[in-house]
Amino acid sequence: MASGLELTLLLLGSAVLGVVAFRSLHLPPMLGYLAVGVLIGPHALGLAAETASTHALAEFGVVFLMFSIGLEFSLAQLRAMRRIVFGLGMAQVVLTIVAVMLGTLLFSMWMPSLAISWQASFALGGALAMSSTAIVVKLLTERLELESEHGRRIIGILLFQDLAVVPLLILIPSLARNPEDLAATLAWAGVKAALVLALLLFFGQKLMRSWFTIVAKRRSQELFMLNLLLVTLGAAWVTERAGLSLALGAFVAGMLISETQFKHQVEEDIKPFRDVLLGLFFITIGMLLNVQLVLQHWWLVLLLLAVPVLLKFALIALLAKLFGSSDGVAM
Repeated sequence: MASGLELTLLLLGSAVLGVVAFRSLHLPPMLGYLAVGVLIGPHALGLAAETASTHALAEFGVVFLMFSIGLEFSLAQLRAMRRIVFGLGMAQVVLTIVAVMLGTLLFSMWMPSLAISWQASFALGGALAMSSTAIVVKLLTERLELESEHGRRIIGILLFQDLAVVPLLILIPSLARNPEDLAATLAWAGVKAALVLALLLFFGQKLMRSWFTIVAKRRSQELFMLNLLLVTLGAAWVTERAGLSLALGAFVAGMLISETQFKHQVEEDIKPFRDVLLGLFFITIGMLLNVQLVLQHWWLVLLLLAVPVLLKFALIALLAKLFGSSDGVAM
């Protein structure tokens, strides 16, 4: 196993070769990162191991990605999207969980020996209701489709999924507890989340503009960059401490900076960090794949891939139509 400088060089070299190869084939660079991760991971050549520090560094890639997405939005735009976020997004999460629970109930009736409890089916439904914000947003960004009609609806759904993670993470481990304790825990988590988001959105706006003006007047590129990293990671830390995701805090920070005159400078400064760390994130995701296990149970893997994808495709296309989208956008 490689370590230290050797591991860094291995990851960088593999990333460069992977992206060059896939770019030559006119395929997205993200596939190159994933393929490289599979190849050098512990389940293939075994050149690199998964470590806590690697995962932590890779998670910063998602943080900077969501910060960049936040820069594309403003509070006014978010208010305008509330019907998509809290309408289409909420409907997708709730109905996916309901559909999975009904499906597991029918499966348990059909095969009693493999019966699944309602608590387990709820947890499964919650997992299947989620999507990878990093992967979807990266693809939309590469195709310049973030501002398209379907892109905005996709972002709206992803934002609600990020919000829905909070109650799900509290709810799923608490299903075996006293219902009274569960209600109190959920209520307290909801209050904390609402307070943190209110502080960031409504008090952070004026503070952000004033503070960035002070920093910019020092006329130091180094200071501006340090301040940008502090604000991005600081907002992510605040939301994480409140029980929300790191990515949500970074998104809010980006959205607040989008209201200032420094938006375009920040966009250019953040790109190198975002792209390098996001590439590392995709490599670590590839390292999780056990190819031998997939080949041994290929039919089961194929079934467990096809059923959720088709279910969510049909569900979201139908919901999007109900929320006024055209056939093409809904699909």
